[in-house]
Amino acid sequence: MRRTAGAEARAVRLARMQELVEAGGPLPIKQAAQQLEVTEMTIRRDLASAESPLSALGGYVLATTLPGAERYSLDEASDQHAANKRLACESAAELVQPHDSLFIDCGTTMVHFAEALPSEMPLSVVCYSTNIAQVLSRRPNTQLMLLGGLYHPSSATFFSDEGLQYLARLGVNKAFISAGGIDVERGASCSNFHEVPVKQAAIRSASQSFLVIDESKLGTLRPAFFSPLDAFARIVVGGSPEPSLKKQFKDLPLEFARAADA
Repeated sequence: MRRTAGAEARAVRLARMQELVEAGGPLPIKQAAQQLEVTEMTIRRDLASAESPLSALGGYVLATTLPGAERYSLDEASDQHAANKRLACESAAELVQPHDSLFIDCGTTMVHFAEALPSEMPLSVVCYSTNIAQVLSRRPNTQLMLLGGLYHPSSATFFSDEGLQYLARLGVNKAFISAGGIDVERGASCSNFHEVPVKQAAIRSASQSFLVIDESKLGTLRPAFFSPLDAFARIVVGGSPEPSLKKQFKDLPLEFARAADA
């Protein structure tokens, strides 16, 4: 299949960035954008593409072979900590009331959340990932709104500036957000930079925002910061973390969902 002009331009940028990284080591994203005469967002989108031999970490362009530069994959994440994800989502679903207008974030955790919603409850839901939309489309009393744009296979999500504008115009009263990690000082973060503006727009739009994670995300940092933890009315955590780890978050509105025999 013949490449589009956009795909060709991305391949040229990626090849140039790879040359720079091989010659001088990790390259600041800002510097890469300046040298290639594009925006930093364009660089981040290039790095998030399936064909990229590079990754973004902490504001730098890195070879994927470097420690900490592993790429997030929805398929690889789907079975990790599934039981605790389900516990967190079942607890978070209790916060939903009939006729709520919801934003549901992407990721494997949020699939459990979509499945945990009472099947007959009338709802309006905004999402931007195909795996969430697939679950919600089977609900008879749900008005589903899917944000469109460029498709990112690694997380089964769409992104576009038009989608962000559409989200800003919608009335969302509750946003349920996922994260790849949360840190007391550094806040909530994820692995994919293209998700950041969507998460942030949803938090701004919603009357209340809730973070839904499993306990493995506590004390973890991912490359893409998206929110301080005080932006969330509640942080629902599935599982039973070590007491020392739990103590770090004692001043935050954490709610732990545990199995009955835990």
